[in-house]
Amino acid sequence: MLHLILQERVQAAVQAVLPDVTAAALASVQVLPATDPRFGDLQCNALMGLAKQRRLNPRQLATEVVARLDVADLCAPVEIAGAGFLNFRLLPAAVAHVLGSAAAAQLFCPPTATPRTVVIDFSSPNVAKPMHVGHIRSTGIGDALQRIFRRLGHRVISDNHLGDWGTQFGKLIIGWQRHLDPAALAADPIAELERLYKVVNAACDADPAVLEAARHELVKLQQGDPANLAIWQEMIRLSKVQFDSVYGRLGVRFDHTLGESFYNPQLAGVVSDLLASGVARESAGAIAVFSERRPELPPKEDPLLVQKDGEWVDVPALIQKGDGGFNYTTTDLATIDYRLKNWAPAEILYVVDDRQSGHFRSLFHVFHRWQPGAATHTRLRHIGFGKILGDDGKPFKTRSGDTIRLVDLMDEAEVRALKVVTEKRPELPEPQKVEIARIVGLGAVKWQDLLPNRESDYQFSWDKMLALQGNTSPYVQYQYTRATKVVRDSGGIPTATGDLELPHAAEIVLAKHLLAFGQTLEKVAEECRPNFLCNYLYELASTFSRFYEACPVLKPEIIGVTRTTRLVLCQLTAQVLREGLDCLGIEVSEVM
Repeated sequence: MLHLILQERVQAAVQAVLPDVTAAALASVQVLPATDPRFGDLQCNALMGLAKQRRLNPRQLATEVVARLDVADLCAPVEIAGAGFLNFRLLPAAVAHVLGSAAAAQLFCPPTATPRTVVIDFSSPNVAKPMHVGHIRSTGIGDALQRIFRRLGHRVISDNHLGDWGTQFGKLIIGWQRHLDPAALAADPIAELERLYKVVNAACDADPAVLEAARHELVKLQQGDPANLAIWQEMIRLSKVQFDSVYGRLGVRFDHTLGESFYNPQLAGVVSDLLASGVARESAGAIAVFSERRPELPPKEDPLLVQKDGEWVDVPALIQKGDGGFNYTTTDLATIDYRLKNWAPAEILYVVDDRQSGHFRSLFHVFHRWQPGAATHTRLRHIGFGKILGDDGKPFKTRSGDTIRLVDLMDEAEVRALKVVTEKRPELPEPQKVEIARIVGLGAVKWQDLLPNRESDYQFSWDKMLALQGNTSPYVQYQYTRATKVVRDSGGIPTATGDLELPHAAEIVLAKHLLAFGQTLEKVAEECRPNFLCNYLYELASTFSRFYEACPVLKPEIIGVTRTTRLVLCQLTAQVLREGLDCLGIEVSEVM
């Protein structure tokens, strides 16, 4: 793509001016989309940083770099702005040439030259509980990220860290033993398991003897009692049937599903290592990691300290309870250790809601104290997100106040989409309408969830979600269908397109937007924000719509290179919309 060609030339010019520049400093010289179209199409602001490091005049450095820069075949004379910005205005002929090359190769986003291994931990539902509406956030964001990293050529390892261990299973086992309804279990296993938990949980609150019995059954499970293990394993099996059904409908796949229980054999060793290394110590019968109170680490940046009554006091990370039990921190430490030893990732992403930010700050801090060398080759990142709100601005729930099951949300989306499809296209066969409704309904749910800044709460709206206008999935899907229909009705594009021409303003705007696809994916991966891609695709769909109105394609008088160029633009728009939506886990339909 043009930005990469320009970037290589700018880097070569920088190296000519600064022969001793380091590889890292040279890699920081990047050509990116201009923040304001008034200043051009692309820009480079890295020269100011280089100049500051070397105590040079940044504008003088920019002038010397531009003097060594030959880009006359790609853009108008380079403009130096401000303290040393380089602004590039692409030539229509250069855009047309690259567009033609991309069309011939069917490649708008070449794989990265520096692939890395990325572990993505997402979704992570709890066994014996129904997946609810909140799970769409971690599942959708995590799946989009794994798709985008793969599309860029990175090695991705996705892991669904199931909640399949813990104190709740003592209560569930009691419920299974005393209150199980086999017919209800056969009809709806997760609903029955949820009922059992509620029954026993209420009994535990009312009668300490029931709570003690649940604790006893949990200990038996932890010690490997065959009967309790069999019940626990059946709960996991039944839960995975539900999970697989939901993931199948959403088109989500995982490389691994290693639940909390997988790491149980490692937990005692983790605690021993932390004690032996001096990172953890005994306190009141428990074992915890306390703040080192290092002078170089400001107290407000130390996750193991909190301010109380004007003083900084310890909030230690507990890794073993006084009764010998372990907790989430212990399991998560073992999980990181396992992933580093077995997968050697450059990055581990945890797609978990923002309410867990304190836990992850503490977890990463403790892990780096335990294994300080890991920080040099593996980056740990919490990819947090906000809540889904209803019309009342409160967490999205049913009218009765119950949490909405994810399967019910998907069903409702498909039903509502089918109503719209039936109204718009009553002549279509019923099976085709149902399939379009599935694609549109599930795509709309995903888009509405991925569109906001992931760290923000957002208000769920059925009407906005399924609208055929505005920044919605149905609108983008429709523009894909429109573009493919043009190409299909044309009878096809000549195999050898030759040189394309872009004399019309709408053509050049669309072409430039298409060429920004790869940069957009790179930006999404860098900041783990799928909303960047949503906005890019919406802008592309809107730009194509304006092009479609301004530039006829199939009229008899549109012939030769004009017709070919416009058909190529339609074809490439469809390709990028399809690939971009696929990166979000959203399907397309040839008919809408």
